[in-house]
Amino acid sequence: MGAAPLASWGGRTLALLATALVVLAALGAVVYSNYGHKPVRLVATTTTSLYSTGLLDYLADKFHEEHPDVTVEFIAVGSGEALRRAEMGDACMVLVHAPSLEREYMEKGVIGEGAIFAYNYFVIAGPPGDPAGVRGAGSAVGAFKAIYQAGEEGRAVFLSRGDNSGTHVRELMLWRRAGLDPSGRPWYKETGQGMAQTLVMASEMGAYTLSDIGTFLKLKKDGRIPGLEVLYSNSTELINVYSVYIVNSCKGRERKAAEEFRDFILTHQDLIEYYGVQEYGQPLFHAARGREDYLRAAWMELAGG
Repeated sequence: MGAAPLASWGGRTLALLATALVVLAALGAVVYSNYGHKPVRLVATTTTSLYSTGLLDYLADKFHEEHPDVTVEFIAVGSGEALRRAEMGDACMVLVHAPSLEREYMEKGVIGEGAIFAYNYFVIAGPPGDPAGVRGAGSAVGAFKAIYQAGEEGRAVFLSRGDNSGTHVRELMLWRRAGLDPSGRPWYKETGQGMAQTLVMASEMGAYTLSDIGTFLKLKKDGRIPGLEVLYSNSTELINVYSVYIVNSCKGRERKAAEEFRDFILTHQDLIEYYGVQEYGQPLFHAARGREDYLRAAWMELAGG
């Protein structure tokens, strides 16, 4: 009679041990899973044109579908500020369009070798009446010369972002190539604002300004810049090249996430043009794929100032 209870007790013990092992295994799997897929916050500094058009949020959402453990957060500022913040350790990734500044920060060791992923064009926007005659210019430099002359004659105002952004850097390059220095002239005004704010101010003031085409088209569609038209653009002086970089000081899982997001952008270039067509009826940006050599040559020229 004593053996049956003992056997029963032994069976219950074995059952409890088996259950405990199953529970421990499950907990171990959860711990391993959470460790292997710990949520990552990837911080990227970026030029305002990529962000304000909605392109980067669109790409980040698509990336998140494939990498649900990674959340990408953007700090949208001018290219110069984006690179400066990267140097301060505030970001792991940089997406910018100022080759001369990019080269400077590469030489300083802040960012590694970049990859060109998109391009579009700058445009000279201004009032429909075009008092400076920009529409008839034979080049972007010629258009800037016409604006300078009209400004000196009291017929035109030019708004500069004045913020060391990629757009501002290109504007200054065009003034240099024209052999002119508008700083301090009463008709030349610096906004210290992003592209969207500068365009709205130019529309209200009937002023000229330099803009990336993407931001211009978005604001035009939204009805925010009724007083502006695209008056001049070309595919040489005004080409606008966008590159992505990983910050050298970034390490660990965030760096891996940055590399994954960079690779996603480079391998899903169809999304870049599709976004503009879907939202605005035309591309705001063109994918770099297939034009890498041409764009690299343009980048090299622009990096030299």
